Amino acid sequence: MDVALFEQILKATVKSGASDIHIKVGAPCMVREGEDLIPVTDEKMKPADVNVIVQRVLENYAARHGTTLDLDNLNSVNDIDTSFSLAGVGRFRVNVYRQRGSLAITMRAIPTEIPSIDDLMLPEILKEISFEKRGLVLVTGSTGSGKSTTLASMINHVNLSKPRKIVTIEDPIEFLIPDVVSSISQREVGSDTTTFSTALRAALRQDPDIIMVGEMRDRETIEIVLKAAETGHLVFSTVHTSDAVSSIARLLGVFDAADHGAIRLRLADSLKAVISQRLIPRSNEDSRIAAVEVMRVTTSIQERILSADPRGFRDLIEQGESLYKMQTFDQHLTAMYKRNMISLETAMAAATSPTNFRRNLMYDN
Repeated sequence: MDVALFEQILKATVKSGASDIHIKVGAPCMVREGEDLIPVTDEKMKPADVNVIVQRVLENYAARHGTTLDLDNLNSVNDIDTSFSLAGVGRFRVNVYRQRGSLAITMRAIPTEIPSIDDLMLPEILKEISFEKRGLVLVTGSTGSGKSTTLASMINHVNLSKPRKIVTIEDPIEFLIPDVVSSISQREVGSDTTTFSTALRAALRQDPDIIMVGEMRDRETIEIVLKAAETGHLVFSTVHTSDAVSSIARLLGVFDAADHGAIRLRLADSLKAVISQRLIPRSNEDSRIAAVEVMRVTTSIQERILSADPRGFRDLIEQGESLYKMQTFDQHLTAMYKRNMISLETAMAAATSPTNFRRNLMYDN
């Protein structure tokens, strides 16, 4: 495969609305449409084909990161996360990796326009959460669940209406967010700063109202995020967890058991909301939609956080639907199914508790 064909595939991917491109030795180039991988080349990729594409991507990486990467000798390349732009086509999030001794590459298309909360059909309460004065807001989910897109939509919701100073720290930068009403600084780990924790410390000296940290990867970053949230900033970040309960457990798990009591106190005080999502197929469409759990931190939720017993969270979220606009996954799945947005099979497969889902259906009827 030459560079011209590679760029044609990128153009076709964006035009068709496919989400990801997968390139590896011994298989045709494939793109993801909905849940399916579709081959887009007849020939299986050879090592030389993949290396040409990797070189094209890493030329940009080396220039932006100021590295001494030897593009004529790719043997030293094992894992690299970066982004790639093609003029007139769009931006892509990229992971270059090695498998079975040869290089492979996965690219995710990033929309040029930042979708709004309404475009994504996310719960309306996310608009209100975006305007919190201070504290920590987590967006959680598995890899590929749309966390970055949801975060970008929330940040841009503020950008379109509030004069705020917003600093984002990302690896890599995905959505380019232009200043509208807010002033936005976007920093990329590797090219603009060395680590999340270094950039986060610096951000505290940049007069921010809002800080967005692409991912809380280690104890040091989590410590600084909590400090930022406690000192009057609104901090958005992501965690690779399935729901609110597992998110709190994950944050606690980074610290020694002796520190858990103090961390629970800090989380109870600073955490404002946990938004967890799963992408599921829409009915009769080659697209997906987010099923979303929303937990807002009320007095009752604070008491649960302070307790070492995780039981009761889901009941409190379910009971907080009318007053606080909270919702469990199963409540959202019920609502989407009743609006014919998803099939019964999809809803049952995605439900946290199929029994609760069926109960919701019967109760609402």
